[in-house]
Amino acid sequence: MVAGRRMIDVASGSGLVAIAAARAGASEVTANDIDPYALAAVAMNATANAVTLAVDEGDLLDGDGGVADVILAGDAFYDPEMAARMLGFLHRAADRGARVLVGDPGRGHLPHRWLQVLTSYQVGGLGAAEDAELTEVSVLGPVG
Repeated sequence: MVAGRRMIDVASGSGLVAIAAARAGASEVTANDIDPYALAAVAMNATANAVTLAVDEGDLLDGDGGVADVILAGDAFYDPEMAARMLGFLHRAADRGARVLVGDPGRGHLPHRWLQVLTSYQVGGLGAAEDAELTEVSVLGPVG
């Protein structure tokens, strides 16, 4: 889905999704996060995985993802305020023709009317204590 395409991993965290996209052949990869420590981790993880990607520190959620062909957002619906802002961003990106994919572990703020499950994975031991009960992670895309 990303091979040969420009993509943004918004709310990138450690850069896992951005690195996977780079390894899957995306033509341009941007890892975005508002946390400078997250972007430092992205840079270190990209180096450790021998991939090239751009890092973008800043809040992109008032825009539409620019020229990116694919927008990836993992675990970005973790509270109501963030979910509302992320949903607006993803709608604008989809409206201009970007492919939108969302990874979600079921924290409860996902807009189910707009997103449909494309696939799900059983997982264990996600790490943080608040994630101890999470056992399924879904990849979703817009309905229609």
